[in-house]
Amino acid sequence: MTKLESIISLIRLDKPIGIYLVLWPALWSLFLSADGLPDIKLILIFIAGATLMRSAGCAINDYADRKIDRSVPRTSHRPLALGQLAKKDAIIVAGILIFLSFLLALNLPLLSILWSVPALVFAIIYPFTKRFFAVPQLFLGLAFAMAVPMAFFATENNSSFLVMFLVFLATVFWAIAYDTLYAMADKPYDIKIKVKSSAIFFGKYDLFFVLSFHFLSLFSLAFVGVLQQLNICFYIILSMVLIGILYQLYLAKNREPATCIKAFLFNNYQGALILAAIIIGLIK
Repeated sequence: MTKLESIISLIRLDKPIGIYLVLWPALWSLFLSADGLPDIKLILIFIAGATLMRSAGCAINDYADRKIDRSVPRTSHRPLALGQLAKKDAIIVAGILIFLSFLLALNLPLLSILWSVPALVFAIIYPFTKRFFAVPQLFLGLAFAMAVPMAFFATENNSSFLVMFLVFLATVFWAIAYDTLYAMADKPYDIKIKVKSSAIFFGKYDLFFVLSFHFLSLFSLAFVGVLQQLNICFYIILSMVLIGILYQLYLAKNREPATCIKAFLFNNYQGALILAAIIIGLIK
């Protein structure tokens, strides 16, 4: 494997699911705050920003987990774990991506730029929370949710603070739900190497909590629909999202790693469906 191929693997450009999961809440927020179609320039900025920051987050994560990854079959092939890249390579790559993200953020209003600071802080500290915090997925949710206020303030439409807060909460709850499914795939290995995760913390009630956090996310979004006076189609599509959530639980019911990952990946469709619900719901 060439160094370029190793860097692509490090930042997971070959596995874009993380980009989508960062991007969907940002797009929800852009369309809600613009009360319809946002400026195409803003959409492109947030697509690029999601790509850059998620890639930087992967480099930071692999730097933090370089020793742990060697002990987990699913992650043992990562470039740092295999020694294909040095520690300094990951730091340099992350630094370049963060710098490019900062340059991109300069195209946004001041409040959006200011919100990019805690977004960066949470992206950096999240990988290290697995050592000391029982539910590190909360930090992941907060990192991903920082795109919400950035997007709301980017449109400069003086949107409702409550609507923004509810979308923020929905994003945090959703991230805890889907990343718990992801953590369930590695649970036996995480216990062995003494790494913390929500899947371990929730124990045998893991799927109950996955369902609960999904419900909290949907409830928050339904409340947004009421406040924004979205049409009936919004709620019809949200009910379809609920069916998708039940399908995720069905996939993960035996807690087998492959099916837990499949359930996790299904959340990409969930994010897209929620965006469709918002866009159609805004039609008057």
